[in-house]
Amino acid sequence: MGPGFANEDALAAALEPLVEATVAAGVGPGAVIEPGRSAELSVVFADDATVQRLNRDYRGKDAPTNVLSFALTEAEEPEFPGAPLVLGDVVLALETVLAEAARDGKAPIDHARHLVVHGILHLLGHDHMTDAEAEAMERIETAVLARFGIADPYSDPSEPLPHPA
Repeated sequence: MGPGFANEDALAAALEPLVEATVAAGVGPGAVIEPGRSAELSVVFADDATVQRLNRDYRGKDAPTNVLSFALTEAEEPEFPGAPLVLGDVVLALETVLAEAARDGKAPIDHARHLVVHGILHLLGHDHMTDAEAEAMERIETAVLARFGIADPYSDPSEPLPHPA
């Protein structure tokens, strides 16, 4: 897998509860699914070259980025009643994730978890094109991450962290 990640099974075990918590926190007004609805998504770790190609082909930006989200649905009903709604794919650029974590003094798994949360929120219909959207998305991200003991990725690391209530 790479430095900072033990193996695929350990990574999957670490991400599964986070994915479930993110989907639960991210549903609501404007989301593509309603609370309690069964959904599926995939999380893919790719190399920077692959992510750069995807970023170029789908976003017109010829550079790697840390995370891309590819929504597969606009709240379309599955073909079979009761089947989970397939939300799409979250693709992380492993080399970029590791480099950013090292640069920012973060644990690689915590940085990856943050980017997975961010990507899932995009699949659910959230965005950060305006300040208000960005603030709403960041509130959800930090709340989900806090449930897993992960510090606010948007805070200044030189400031002391607030104590949980």
